[in-house]
Amino acid sequence: MAWRLSLSPALSFLRSRSRIGLKRSSTSVVPALQMTICAVGAYAFAEQVLGHAGPLFAATSSMIALGFSKDPRMRRVVEVGLGCTLGIAVGDLLLALFGTGLWQAALVLFTSILLARFLDSGTVFTTQFGLQSLLVVLLPAPDGGPFTRSADAVVGGLFALVITMLLPRDPRREPKVNVTGLLGELSAVLREDAAALTSNDATLAWHALVRARNCQPRMDSLAGSMSSAQEVARIAPAYRRHMKELDSLQLAVQSIDLAVRNSRVFSRRLTSVINHAALTEPAIESLAQVLEDTADAVDTLSRSLASADSAERRLYQREARNDLAAVATMLHPANLHIERLEGEGLVLMLRPLLVDLLEATGLPHEDAAAFLPRL
Repeated sequence: MAWRLSLSPALSFLRSRSRIGLKRSSTSVVPALQMTICAVGAYAFAEQVLGHAGPLFAATSSMIALGFSKDPRMRRVVEVGLGCTLGIAVGDLLLALFGTGLWQAALVLFTSILLARFLDSGTVFTTQFGLQSLLVVLLPAPDGGPFTRSADAVVGGLFALVITMLLPRDPRREPKVNVTGLLGELSAVLREDAAALTSNDATLAWHALVRARNCQPRMDSLAGSMSSAQEVARIAPAYRRHMKELDSLQLAVQSIDLAVRNSRVFSRRLTSVINHAALTEPAIESLAQVLEDTADAVDTLSRSLASADSAERRLYQREARNDLAAVATMLHPANLHIERLEGEGLVLMLRPLLVDLLEATGLPHEDAAAFLPRL
């Protein structure tokens, strides 16, 4: 019995890892097939058409450019080709100055990495730059000269672009999933703030603040997926018709980013207000209801941005806009039975959050701010 108990956590961990791994693998079948076709095709083209012997960089550069990274693919293609070319040039120069050997290789690699970081912040660019410089020093040049590897890298990058154009994934899918997750977190933050008010629990408000702060990685992931989606829609004929929708989503994401930032400010201030008992019972009840209504509207906005059907998207967008506008018209201390200065400051911090969310529904800033009552 004891050994079974000791194995139970390990078995639970293995089951969880297996389940996550299978899910990740199942969603990667199409990208893996694209990468396989692209890498083998680039290798075959460089070998059979260009006559390069063992063009490994054609295959590897295509995989790097087409891989699972959320960076825009056009940027990765440029980084691979340019980094490869400059790395070879710098490696050849340093080879002529210092000769070959281990300490020369170390010097070349160190210098190349620093120079690459000086020229560009891209990780792929730095890796290709340093790798090529190192290979120039350590390995003999291939038939056709050292810049044959640079040509192979360009071939691989071009194959990645062709695959992206001919066999693209729906560029809207990933940013829609990411924006849904981000808005789900924002809704949860607002509901935790409402719960903190009704239970008079400053610790719960602090937890909401921590949760709002933890939204930043989601925001960064969303920004990356948006850039990649817009790039795919521009170069893939099959999805060019979605550019307008993606541009609209990009504007919404910018406003959502501001709303998440304002939720942090509000949650931080709420902690202080609860600690100082600055709100009366009627004020607590009114403000908590405002937060719950805002969270409900955020959920509706999430459904709008996630929808693939244009009619359904407009329906949810209009519903979210109306709900948010109704909340915004309440944001005056007198309407919420708030009497003390600390409570008034809390309302002032909530107002820009509602404006940001209204802008995320497609309203211009002036129209969104017009729903707020005069102070």
